[in-house]
Amino acid sequence: MTPSPADAATQVFLEHRELLFSMVYSMLGGVADTEDVLQETWLAWAHRGGDAIESPRAYLVRIAVNKALARRSAIARRRESYIGPWLPEPLVDAPEPSDDSVSVALLVVLETLTPLERAVFLLHEVFGYAHTEIAAMLDRTPAAVRQVAHRAREHVHARRPRYPADRRLQQEATERFTAAVTGGDLNGLLELLAPDVTLWADGGGKAPAAGPRPVHGRDAVAALLVGGINRAPRQLDVRYRPVNGGPSALLFAGDSPYAVLTLDLDPDNGRVSGIYFVTNPDKLSHIS
Repeated sequence: MTPSPADAATQVFLEHRELLFSMVYSMLGGVADTEDVLQETWLAWAHRGGDAIESPRAYLVRIAVNKALARRSAIARRRESYIGPWLPEPLVDAPEPSDDSVSVALLVVLETLTPLERAVFLLHEVFGYAHTEIAAMLDRTPAAVRQVAHRAREHVHARRPRYPADRRLQQEATERFTAAVTGGDLNGLLELLAPDVTLWADGGGKAPAAGPRPVHGRDAVAALLVGGINRAPRQLDVRYRPVNGGPSALLFAGDSPYAVLTLDLDPDNGRVSGIYFVTNPDKLSHIS
């Protein structure tokens, strides 16, 4: 039996939903905002019913990307009152993350771009769209898009290694780091940390965190971590799972998620250069 137009439109949307979620989440960094944009995209798609649309994928991506760009202004206003460092909401992945996964460290760097730079960078560098395709999506000229792409790429590469550390090394470092923190091993931590390491701790004013700003430097970060574990729940269950495409540690207090830990390594020496702790319960509520 031939499906109705409504059923056919629903099926097409569902076929592209995973891609759309990955794109929009990479632009916004939050699950709730992403779901809202996908709902708006679905409504626009359902209104058209798929009629006379030559490329449903291109149409859906264009709608989702532009709605995500529009939402960035509301998110920026919300961030002005956010307490402490902001980190993206952790996405716990399947055992084999997709090639579209964007690391926590990269998402933090992308927060320093303009919304347009971020969109162009992601569409070109992560999702593989040509500058001409991006120009059509964003109603810009290809020349303008190439200029934005160049500016964004230079900005990102100045702050991130071009080649990330090996996943096996990341897993080993995550396990050693977590053991040192939970065991209060100050000397073990000092051996793992790069001299210029930075710690971001996002409690959102609702959970213990490191303070109002990121903490820099090996000695300060190590001392803070060892002191902080004494204020954590006595029994923490550690589970190692991929988060945002990379090895991570999920800390549970009983059945409730307490924190998500993700590390960034210097690919040249394997030392920890960035530490990302999310303890804000609002950002952990979807984790089980």
